[in-house]
Amino acid sequence: MSIQLTTPINRGLAETLSREKNEPDWVAQLRAEAAERAGELEWPKPEKTRLDRWNLDAFGVYKQTARIARLGELPAEVRELVPAEGGALLVQRNSGAAYVREAEELKSKGVIFTDLETACREHADLVKPYLFQAVDPFENRLNALHAALWNGGAFVYVPKNVEVELPLQAIYFRDDAEASFAPHIVIVAEKGSSVTYVDYAITPGEGGAAPFIHHSVIEAFVKPGARVRVASVHHMSDQGVDMTNRRAIVEQDGRIEWIIGDLHDGNTLTETQSLLQGQGSSSDAKVISIGLGQQRMSLTTRAVHIGRSSTSSMVTRAVMKDEATAIINGVTKIEKGATKANGEQTEKVLMLSPKARGDANPILLIDEDDVKAGHAASVGQVNADQVYYMMSRGISKEEAERLIIYGFLAPVVSEVPMEAVRSQLQRLLERKLIV
Repeated sequence: MSIQLTTPINRGLAETLSREKNEPDWVAQLRAEAAERAGELEWPKPEKTRLDRWNLDAFGVYKQTARIARLGELPAEVRELVPAEGGALLVQRNSGAAYVREAEELKSKGVIFTDLETACREHADLVKPYLFQAVDPFENRLNALHAALWNGGAFVYVPKNVEVELPLQAIYFRDDAEASFAPHIVIVAEKGSSVTYVDYAITPGEGGAAPFIHHSVIEAFVKPGARVRVASVHHMSDQGVDMTNRRAIVEQDGRIEWIIGDLHDGNTLTETQSLLQGQGSSSDAKVISIGLGQQRMSLTTRAVHIGRSSTSSMVTRAVMKDEATAIINGVTKIEKGATKANGEQTEKVLMLSPKARGDANPILLIDEDDVKAGHAASVGQVNADQVYYMMSRGISKEEAERLIIYGFLAPVVSEVPMEAVRSQLQRLLERKLIV
């Protein structure tokens, strides 16, 4: 079954979509209400970014996805992302889950890792309290359309005091030029638990041959004393618009770590936000981005401090080539009552072309006196003196520039604690940073 998802989206289309997916009534009702409200809402209005110039109608066609029995049936570009050490794995092909490998050891501990659509049917009591609770489906038109049209995605649930040692990995790919592509991820880590979730979004084969929108959401719920690490790398074709919303709600003494590779080749609008609700809660966000061609990018990293003694760290490093433009916002918001909070942020942009543009905006919004907050931002080009010095030692200009760029990104890449993610980032950097 396939369903055309072009605007305007209406209630009937959302209800038909939910019926074809065999979803519970509460999911169908949410889809229908979001579809009905979408037309009344406005698109997000990111600073200095004209979304009205982007193709925002290419939602594609919802197509049911057939399950595969063997990983060998997947495209080669997807197979190279499969972890060598095994473990839990979820693969979404176009509009739905194609492969799910659950680890028996984790299942015996009560850990759930499956596609979100299956979780809505089989674990509604765990999913319903969290779905669209970190992200408001009626905040803007993008969120409402996502709430009406989301497909696939993942559900992660870790019971109290359970530590998941191996990363849970998901691969989302689109190889059908007409298919819709809108995964939704929900992560719930109960008190004292820990988990690492890793995902990749790619477009092998024909998946990026025509205009498309990848609108995805990650919602993470970090309970008291829990530890959650989310690593997400996006590298899709320049025909696509990547609109991704990542949000975490962190309770007392909980910790969220974001490791983000916004390496998409097309226009990009992303927001990564940590809501530090509990006393002693913490957030650490590391973001790498590379722009090329005529890309337009708006990347926002945000930490909202509500709990006392909460801490946040945000580091973003971006490299801009050709005529690419990036607006990079770091926002630290300390609410009244969040005493002893500490928020630090750094944004740095390296431009490789006179026509490239980077705008780094550190923003501190502080409503409490007894806090610490700091920021640093820089925008510049490759240092000519450094290039000259390296050339005087027999290194070619091209190699010197490449080494300087890697050195610029190294403070973020080197701190990625997972070898598989670090290696993949390095491979993508090699592909995109040929100067």
